[in-house]
Amino acid sequence: MAQWRSAAIALAEQRARELGDLTDAEALAASDALLSLALAVPIDPARLTGSGLVRQQALLHRRSAA
Repeated sequence: MAQWRSAAIALAEQRARELGDLTDAEALAASDALLSLALAVPIDPARLTGSGLVRQQALLHRRSAA
């Protein structure tokens, strides 16, 4: 467990360094790349009328969705 903790700390430090070194242009390019992935996958027609949030809440509260 100690090794995992030290690895988690090292990973957090590395992540902070990489984010600190990131330029605005690099950050914008990375966000554009991630957002473009959403357009590469066809949208399920059911998503056009709902997000599933009501159904999820109903499941969590153990009642039927309206």
